[in-house]
Amino acid sequence: MGELANCERCDRVFVKQLRDICNDCYKKEEEDFRSVYNFLRKRENRTATIGQIVEATDVDETLIQKFIREKRLQPSHFPNLSYPCERCQRPITEGTICDSCQNELKEDLVRYDAVKSAEEKALDAERETTYYAKGEWKNE
Repeated sequence: MGELANCERCDRVFVKQLRDICNDCYKKEEEDFRSVYNFLRKRENRTATIGQIVEATDVDETLIQKFIREKRLQPSHFPNLSYPCERCQRPITEGTICDSCQNELKEDLVRYDAVKSAEEKALDAERETTYYAKGEWKNE
């Protein structure tokens, strides 16, 4: 059984089952997709940029980017289609962040692991050099 939710696009209350938008907004989104796809199917429009598609079809840029993220529009078929990296806003065609941001994050993780390892070694060394005599240990 579905639960009540507000549509992300029009804020109307609907019974949420599979989608985060109501049926009316879904139908509108599908019409927009057909409009964009029909525009891109023409040979002369296959290399169109998102700006050109928006201008020709009046479909919102974020919706076109959503179609690309969902792989409904494939950059392999339409080479000038992309969406922004979530971190640096560079254009990408797959995933959520670009290769340079991925490499930067990996390097940060390696540095973090190195610092954490050095801290653990220092703590172990401190434990090895600390001596307690019997009877000097106090519980407070």
